[in-house]
Amino acid sequence: MKPYPFTAVVGLPDLRLALVLSSISPAVGGVLVRGEKGTAKSTIVRALAGLLPGVDVVDGCRFSCDPAAPDPLCPDGPHDGAKSHRRPAKLVELPVGAAEDRVVGSLNLERALGEGVTDYQPGLLAAAHRGLLYVDEVNLLHDHLVDTLLDAAAMGRATVEREGVSVSHAARFVLIGTMNPEEGELRPQLLDRFGLTVEVASSRDPEQRVEVVRRRLAYEADPDGFAAQYAGEDARLAEEIESAQKLLPAVKLPDDALRQIAEICASFEVDGMRADIVTARAAVAHAAWAGRDEVTTDDVRVAARLALPHRRRRNPFDAPGISEEQLEQALQDAQPPEPGPEDDGPGSGSTPEEAPQEVPQGDAPQGEPRQQQSGGQQKTVGAGETFKARVFRVKGTGEGERGRRSRAITDSGRTIGVQPPSVRDGRPHLVATVKAAAPHQKARGRDGAGLKLRRQDLRFALREGREGNLVLFCVDASGSMGAKARMREVKSAVLSLLLDAYQRRDKVGLVTFRGNAAELALPPTISVDAAASRLEGLPTGGRTPLAEGLLEAARVLRVEEIRDPRRRPLLVVVTDGRATSGPDAVARAQAAAGLLTGVTTIVMDCESGKMRLGLAADLAAHLGGEHVPLSDVAAESLADAVRARTGRAA
Repeated sequence: MKPYPFTAVVGLPDLRLALVLSSISPAVGGVLVRGEKGTAKSTIVRALAGLLPGVDVVDGCRFSCDPAAPDPLCPDGPHDGAKSHRRPAKLVELPVGAAEDRVVGSLNLERALGEGVTDYQPGLLAAAHRGLLYVDEVNLLHDHLVDTLLDAAAMGRATVEREGVSVSHAARFVLIGTMNPEEGELRPQLLDRFGLTVEVASSRDPEQRVEVVRRRLAYEADPDGFAAQYAGEDARLAEEIESAQKLLPAVKLPDDALRQIAEICASFEVDGMRADIVTARAAVAHAAWAGRDEVTTDDVRVAARLALPHRRRRNPFDAPGISEEQLEQALQDAQPPEPGPEDDGPGSGSTPEEAPQEVPQGDAPQGEPRQQQSGGQQKTVGAGETFKARVFRVKGTGEGERGRRSRAITDSGRTIGVQPPSVRDGRPHLVATVKAAAPHQKARGRDGAGLKLRRQDLRFALREGREGNLVLFCVDASGSMGAKARMREVKSAVLSLLLDAYQRRDKVGLVTFRGNAAELALPPTISVDAAASRLEGLPTGGRTPLAEGLLEAARVLRVEEIRDPRRRPLLVVVTDGRATSGPDAVARAQAAAGLLTGVTTIVMDCESGKMRLGLAADLAAHLGGEHVPLSDVAAESLADAVRARTGRAA
């Protein structure tokens, strides 16, 4: 079945352009496609491969060397005078669950030990050379694999140094990743390594939505016939891309355009110089696409819109995007001043001062938290500044997904032993494998230097690293927490812990309780941005149903244990410990705490004032958890306490 035609995709002009520019100039660094589910992200990426020109490759070369300029370091080389053939450009898809060996390649251990041959098996990076490498849901890929991909995309080479293998081969490809921001963000360092980014969303125009459905149904009914209808348009687009690729080396980047790029990047305060370089490359590619041999202001403008939105995020909770007005102002500022008449009067060249804008009634001035009131029963208070939070870890050693919080047995980290013989995956343990095979050499008829190895002899390393956890916040939003300054301090602490969870690759969830009930405000997700958004708009007021909050937290953890049994939970209860909803509120809260005694729990004590009842400390005792005053959540507070204790001990 033929893939969906590229030119048959309705709308998405920015995404089309970004993909085309990356195809013209792979040095741009690829494209990150961000958008909600069902927006044709995967469809248009898979269709792109059919537009790329075919490539000439050396016969028998596993690394797709170009016969006109073969890689001198190719492991299958040298290729002097070798025959070649032409094949279509490849689209290589990287599964989210792929192992590192599958990505970069690995040593054939059985041949190495049995025959004494260093047989390197190429991975997906080699297969994608001179083609496309597509990673769907790239935000769910392990960080170390994303680092490997982006390093190879930036350098144009993949280097493998492991298990006695030292191999370097060309790996120039167009890297394309898609992601749904609701499922979690990439780290800012990884976002920066993608050349261009595009935000996609489904159209709200009924006519366009009708056309999308009409074309999709037609394709599913007759894929080949539907593809034939757009074959001519796809062929013309492919010819235009090939023409632009040929023109690309001749395109000039004048100093005026470079000055504009520098002014724009400085205006948006992006970190580092990669933004300037990528914008320059994208502007050159756009000029070639437009058939020009010199970059113009229009090329710079288009390149900046695609290269800068994901680089101007100052922290993980900032939304990507750039201001069109700021972009135009930066372009104007980069223009050399035009000669004009001298300033002859005090009013020459001046502009009238702008009148201050009125703030609509009910809106707070910019920078101030907005508060909403409803009959005096609930209000919303904004958060203050975040800070570096203490690191809270789950007790014991787990076996969860790779992360940066708690100790766990993982497929990376330091080697602490050997897996049982029944475990048949992971990184081989060479010494243990040799020991397992050694007693059987005589029975296997060994008569030379080579070791006779069987698959059952393979042993794999037991490694200890760090895992990501489920951090479930159970937040008291009752009236006793509603003091403006106090709630702002609470939200700042929770946001700081959310930021820590983001950096440690945790899942997060949010349970709130107020009035007479508890609510799952955010089901467990890896989207820390969503948790921060829900917390920011959290209203407060009413009684304190502490028991209901703990019962809801217990229910959520039970469900998550079924859905994701390997991910261990960390429960953070944010409360002053009061329980005032219904009869026997305190006794019911203590009974509910008994259901959570096996869970690693942190009770963040929000009680304030001179007269303190110590109810949060009592709750922590019933939960079997750690009691942490709100003022001690910051890492600096812990350091101060350690220094003070050390000083007293001295």
